[in-house]
Amino acid sequence: MPVRPSFRFILAAAAAAMLGACATAPQPLQGAFPAVTPQQVVADPVPGTSVRWGGRIVETLPKQDRTCFQMVGMPLNASGRPDSGSADASQGRFIACRAGFYDPAVFTPGRDVTFVGRIEGTDTVRIGEYDYRLPRMSADIVYLWPEIREVDVVMPPPRAYWGPYWGPWGWWGW
Repeated sequence: MPVRPSFRFILAAAAAAMLGACATAPQPLQGAFPAVTPQQVVADPVPGTSVRWGGRIVETLPKQDRTCFQMVGMPLNASGRPDSGSADASQGRFIACRAGFYDPAVFTPGRDVTFVGRIEGTDTVRIGEYDYRLPRMSADIVYLWPEIREVDVVMPPPRAYWGPYWGPWGWWGW
């Protein structure tokens, strides 16, 4: 039975949609945001600008009414996750604060987080002997990404079966 062209089109469209869904950001992280990095905001802060930034946690600081995260900003991939392939491609540090308590035992250093919020200004923090100006954002969304665990798969080397009925020349029938 021949396949109708419209069915092929529908099948191709469904496959494309399924593949496209793999590369989209989770619903809370979706939206259009300016391509401004934390480094650029330090030079020219524009309070109130909506941004989507992400990176790796340096420190989680719970306060009385909010929790602030000091982050090393990293480029985001198509799904909005900090790009693990660019571990050295820092976009500068930033601070993201959100109302409520976020447990430092869960939000540990090195974890990937993406924030959606607004730029509030800058803060000066001391890193070693250096006073460093960091952009500060008021986060509406705090998205903690699951940890990626790498697993080494070791396959046993192939070996011939030398059982009672099998030998180097094939099956030995009795």
